[in-house]
Amino acid sequence: MSLDGGGAKGFYSLGVLKEIEGLVGCRLHEKFDLVFGTSTGAIIAALIALGYSVDEIHELYKVHVPIVMERKSAPDKTKALSELAVTVFGEKKFDAVKTGVGIVTTKWVIERPMIFKGSVAQAHGRTGTFAPGFGCTIADAVEASCSAYPFFERKTVVTAAGDHVELIDGGYCANNPTLYAIADAKMAIKLPPEQLRVVSVGVGMYPEPKPAFFSKMWFAQYLQSVQLLQKTLEINTQSMDQLRAILFKSIPTIRISDTFEKPEMATDLFESDMAKLNILHQRGRESFASRELDLKKILL
Repeated sequence: MSLDGGGAKGFYSLGVLKEIEGLVGCRLHEKFDLVFGTSTGAIIAALIALGYSVDEIHELYKVHVPIVMERKSAPDKTKALSELAVTVFGEKKFDAVKTGVGIVTTKWVIERPMIFKGSVAQAHGRTGTFAPGFGCTIADAVEASCSAYPFFERKTVVTAAGDHVELIDGGYCANNPTLYAIADAKMAIKLPPEQLRVVSVGVGMYPEPKPAFFSKMWFAQYLQSVQLLQKTLEINTQSMDQLRAILFKSIPTIRISDTFEKPEMATDLFESDMAKLNILHQRGRESFASRELDLKKILL
């Protein structure tokens, strides 16, 4: 399973996952051998890998996500995100996960991905020095994956080897981490292609919000920056999915991430209105319905 980034729009993903969990009749870590996530998808993926039900994750989102998204400055957003990560994950490390997991982040200095994994089976070499999650806590990895710079501050983690690594949001390298998940399954774990089945869940695409006070110069500049970030992540998402379709077209893959064009669906990744987030959750459940027969074919 692969879970896109997209901030508060992860409520849509949770709507999809609620129905998938109902379909398979068990917690998702019992059904999926590998769960990859970026940004908001990293939070969900980590909680799935730790054995949480989708309802439990949804309850955590309802409590914590609006608090983070309501913050205005990068330091305040970062502080709220850090408190969320510690509250939810505590000091748990990657040896606590119950299924394969990949948390995608981006190295700030050398501009390359850094993917936190729980099992040496997912290593593409250097197995002798492998440490689950590089020795970091899940909280640190998830916070790094969600650090959409410059709206959040960069996150520095300290690995088991003593390296200090400065990280930003995984969405800058793979907002849709499906290719990384397939690479682990095929190249590291060495599953035969005919045994692979992939479910890729996005956050949906929505009209851009048009606030009444758009004329305020400071807000106009802020909104433009948000739109640029969102456009960057969406381009990354679509390009990764196109590559997946070309390189691995023989691997059965179901992609769920619908487009909503009605003006009342306007939102962005920093949405904090619970009424709107609840609608996203409902839309996710409806998106599942249109793929239910195909999902049954690969999951049951």
